[in-house]
Amino acid sequence: MAAIVVVAVVAVVVLAIVLVASTTRRRDRAAAVGVLSRETRKRDRSEAGMEEVVPAPPPTVTGREVERAAVLERTSTGTIAVPSPAAPPAPAAPIDPETYGTTRRQFLNRGVVGLMVASISGFGAACLAFLWPSLSGGFGAKVTVGSVDDVKKQWATKQPFYNPQGRVYINPYPTDPETLAKAQKVYSDALLAGMKQGYVALYQKCVHLGCRVPWCQTSQWFECPCHGSKYNRVGEKKGGPAPRGLDRFAIAISNNQVVVDTKTVYVGPPIGTDTTGQGQDGPHCVGI
Repeated sequence: MAAIVVVAVVAVVVLAIVLVASTTRRRDRAAAVGVLSRETRKRDRSEAGMEEVVPAPPPTVTGREVERAAVLERTSTGTIAVPSPAAPPAPAAPIDPETYGTTRRQFLNRGVVGLMVASISGFGAACLAFLWPSLSGGFGAKVTVGSVDDVKKQWATKQPFYNPQGRVYINPYPTDPETLAKAQKVYSDALLAGMKQGYVALYQKCVHLGCRVPWCQTSQWFECPCHGSKYNRVGEKKGGPAPRGLDRFAIAISNNQVVVDTKTVYVGPPIGTDTTGQGQDGPHCVGI
């Protein structure tokens, strides 16, 4: 499920970036070819009905005037100014992009788009970081929950050892041959390795709807306060709407430290599994 969510988030981020890039490209192209603003188009329409102003033609020079000017210049008695025709206007050349530079509108548009892309990228990265399992420490990696002495000291109070970082309960598992023989028919080898050493690591989440399952001191069972699902000391289902026993992790003892591998969650045992035969010790904390 987490992989599907990650793929969906990445797809949304990529589509948003493509949409923003295409919009920016269209705006820059429209600005480069000179799209008129609404006010300019409105002013042109209002001036369309006005009388067109035609520039006056240049004055014409007659042959008599040219001859008179030649005579005056030859006799050095004076000159007459002969008006020359005006030169036609030079054709408009395209503006050099380097000279033209970036307009204020282009700068603002690119700035807004850049901020949007940065925000979407940051949001996508935050989602990926939240969904991606941590491999260096914490839940999703190997967690050292405590020393063997600390765990057994907690067991002496008839309570499981709880570690919030690993979201896991550590409870004792009987190591007599009869109990282990029953466990071999139900549990995988990765879980049996910890059971043979007398440990079981239970995921705190109820398999019904995901509530955190607390420990009931009077009944010596795990009892879910949301819908009344109940599990015995080793996480095997005893009552309620849960479809199976509590999910669990592999556990190992290394250098007198209890290490739980929370990277892999093993599905709990099916309904009807009872390898320890542990019954209810007292009244329930949660009513059915």
